[in-house]
Amino acid sequence: MRVLIQRVTGAQVSVDGIVTGKIGAGLVALVGIRDGDTAEEVQWMAEKVLQLRVFSDKDGKMNLSLAETGGSILAISQFTLYGALPKGNRPSYLMAARPEVAEPLYEAFLAHLRASLGTERVAAGVFQAHMEVSLINDGPVTLMLER
Repeated sequence: MRVLIQRVTGAQVSVDGIVTGKIGAGLVALVGIRDGDTAEEVQWMAEKVLQLRVFSDKDGKMNLSLAETGGSILAISQFTLYGALPKGNRPSYLMAARPEVAEPLYEAFLAHLRASLGTERVAAGVFQAHMEVSLINDGPVTLMLER
């Protein structure tokens, strides 16, 4: 499982011109599920994201987590995180989990975040939809998490 995290001052995702998820300050999580990922990896990753200390404390040091700041998270499924380019210029997505495997794991990731933060602080994209994502990266702070 891979999750690309970006600290943001605001973000939103739209499908067919309709906003499906929008947050203020917090994190955008692009979530990639690979073949072989399990519910255990999803739970571990959700906890890792929730505990990331990437927000500034009163001294300006990145020392606070999302839970401590009251921020929100926008999680978006992103199979292209498992794009590989061993040769040529067209990515191969053979490492990415098939949709029937990836969607329940993505939903489990969202459920874990919502159980910890509350539903009002967790927004999401639409699985397998063509989405338009806009965000204002804060810092910029961008981290790749992998398990």
